[in-house]
Amino acid sequence: MRVKDKYINPFTDFGFKKLFGSEPNKDLLIDFLNELLKKETGRILDLTYLPPEQLGRHNDARKAIFDIYCENEHGEKFIVELQKAKQNYFKDRSIYYSTFPIQQQAEKGEWSFKLNAIYTIGILDFVFDEDKEDHDVFHHEVQLIDKSTQKVFYDKLTYIYLEMPKFKKKEDELETHFDKWLYIIRNLENLTNRPPKLQEKVFSKLFEQAEIANYTEQEYADYEESLKVYRDLKNVIDTAFEEGVAEGIEKGKVAGLAEGIEKGKAEGLAEGIEKGKAETIRLTALQLKQAGVAIDVIAKVMGLTVDELDNLP
Repeated sequence: MRVKDKYINPFTDFGFKKLFGSEPNKDLLIDFLNELLKKETGRILDLTYLPPEQLGRHNDARKAIFDIYCENEHGEKFIVELQKAKQNYFKDRSIYYSTFPIQQQAEKGEWSFKLNAIYTIGILDFVFDEDKEDHDVFHHEVQLIDKSTQKVFYDKLTYIYLEMPKFKKKEDELETHFDKWLYIIRNLENLTNRPPKLQEKVFSKLFEQAEIANYTEQEYADYEESLKVYRDLKNVIDTAFEEGVAEGIEKGKVAGLAEGIEKGKAEGLAEGIEKGKAETIRLTALQLKQAGVAIDVIAKVMGLTVDELDNLP
């Protein structure tokens, strides 16, 4: 086994599930979630992993496949998703995913409709297009808000997004335990040794689990394959989105100018962007399919159905 890096990349499927999605490392996920949520109702003491594949209520209904799905001792549900590359309608997908644990709480017969809290957490290896100019805010926590009072209307449905490329702190700038978690997630693959400032017990275990030299031949082969998929997927999708959106904007400008009026410009720009994005998704999915990437992986990342991918020309 010839090891090129010392630690695994946590943004790969293998790396993420190795560190956070396995029963022996459950304490790592618990510690991370406690630091992320800072729950007023108390710290999470235990978690139970639930099946990641969730079926709809009918045979022909669309299903969902979570990266990690678990619940704590109070019945609160946690969906933890790792998103490697930009995806059209990613926010829409995360809202859709949260409907599964909502519906699963329905009880037969007399039921008060009382729900346990649901947390959907996205650890993103990209920046939202609409947030590109904001270089400071990378931690987004979203709940239902009453716009007239600016107060939380419902506190049992929470969406948290971490735009990891925006986290720029260096080791000597780390102030909190949560800072250290983000630093590890952001930099683990590029570290050659455990940083002196990360001496907590939980990090001792994390670095031990992340060290590639400790893996069996099969684990190493699985990781290498996962790393290849991550790099290919991220490169193809990020490049395609940038080129597709740019092309869409240019087409929109031309269409708008041809109209000769402001309304035409606006409509042409919007139409051009949408057409550019749609064509980008189609071509990217086709490239990934031809490259041999698994259909279920393409469907998840691109927001398409398996049927749509099967019908690609």
